[in-house]
Amino acid sequence: MIAKLTGRLDSSGAGHAVIDVGGVGYLVEASARTLDALGPTGGEVTIHTEMLVGEDFLRLLGFAKAEERDWFRLLTSVQGVGAKVALAILSALEVADLQRALASGDSAMIARANGVGPKLAQRIAHELKDKAGTLGGIAGGGPALSAAPGPLGDAVAALTGLGFKPGEASAAVAAANEELGAGAGLDALVRAALKKAAK
Repeated sequence: MIAKLTGRLDSSGAGHAVIDVGGVGYLVEASARTLDALGPTGGEVTIHTEMLVGEDFLRLLGFAKAEERDWFRLLTSVQGVGAKVALAILSALEVADLQRALASGDSAMIARANGVGPKLAQRIAHELKDKAGTLGGIAGGGPALSAAPGPLGDAVAALTGLGFKPGEASAAVAAANEELGAGAGLDALVRAALKKAAK
């Protein structure tokens, strides 16, 4: 949403901002990095949102970048990681640092975040090492093709839908794209990537 920032609360660490959208104020939870990126109070902001709905609550979370929102969703897919912990991790670590920590299995880096103990950090590192390839290509060391528009992203989605790990799917599609060249269609990419992944 594009809105106007009208106030901040708890700006040290994960906290809240009040966003004015057409005269209606929304209380938005955000990481410290997002709060810093929003700029001065009264300025116009663009914020990517996620709404959490429970039996007795509605919570609106805000992110300065769509990439940060994607990482929030990935983090909260891990058992024991709720919105508060995910925002704490995103406050403590830049996305690139989080990608490196997951790629190397560095749970100590993840444990730097408030509320993240060693066991939870290990679980996050273990569970997301392969899944994080969809957001950064780290599992296979290749490019982040799942976020690519058009046939490349669709081919990665097709392979992950068939049960391949995101890193394997990205690597296979990258190899197929290199072999077929730019402009290859989705069907050709998927067929070639399946052959590459089967080797």
